[in-house]
Amino acid sequence: MTGQAAFPKIGLALGGGGARGLAHIPVLEAFDDLGIKPYKIAGTSIGSIIGAGYASGRSGEDLRRIVLDLFADNNKVLNRLWQLRPKRFKDVFRAGPVQFDPLKVLNVFVSEYLPDTFDDLQIPLRVLATDFYGCEEVDFETGPLLPAIAASISIPAVFRPVRHQGRFLIDGGVVNPLPFDGLRSQCDIVVAVDVVGAPVARTNPADISTLDSLFGSSQILMQTITSQKIKMDQPDILIRPQNGNIRILDFLKAESILDSSESLRALTRTKLTKLLNTSMEIT
Repeated sequence: MTGQAAFPKIGLALGGGGARGLAHIPVLEAFDDLGIKPYKIAGTSIGSIIGAGYASGRSGEDLRRIVLDLFADNNKVLNRLWQLRPKRFKDVFRAGPVQFDPLKVLNVFVSEYLPDTFDDLQIPLRVLATDFYGCEEVDFETGPLLPAIAASISIPAVFRPVRHQGRFLIDGGVVNPLPFDGLRSQCDIVVAVDVVGAPVARTNPADISTLDSLFGSSQILMQTITSQKIKMDQPDILIRPQNGNIRILDFLKAESILDSSESLRALTRTKLTKLLNTSMEIT
């Protein structure tokens, strides 16, 4: 299929889920296979990073190559992580876990692949974060790109909140883990990719670490939010990968995640083709 003008406007929602969000990439490759681009993308957390990369004009194959290059070499990853170490010795011994600066993480890992502002993107993008004290969703569609993404990925206990215009912002998945709802008014077709999944199974309660408990609880809450949203309005296409034993921060398993989610490419291609053909017959 070629020639975007003949097609309905497609909105693409990329949900949060940490390393599991690398499964978004085969879905983007399906769009490329069909020669079409979303009219608008909405992304939460890891979905905002992948969405920004795609909205910048990179193909799904480009993003796959970047991800594999970033995480293929453990030494490279350790070198990047070393740049994120606490600068003050006393921070190493502070109470509780050391929280990373999310903007610095983006600068170290992905800034070279992303433009500076939303205006530089080829596809309109909406990035979602959460106002910690305001207890509400915060959307970004204009201005500097990396600070918006930094707010969207600020997973509690891992990243420090991002201060923006007097507010403290954290991970967008806290209030909207699958942001397909805002696309309905602007797009004819809405495609949503839900990568949250369930907590990683353990056979012994003693094997469930503090972080496992924290992330697992967050996943349950995110699933609950998404389930309630779907009861009110469903995306036209909902894609859900099999997450297996992938933890939220298992980015070193990038190749395995991409391999295990490869079937999403054909599934998305089939569903999109069928829906587009039906839609065009009606119009």
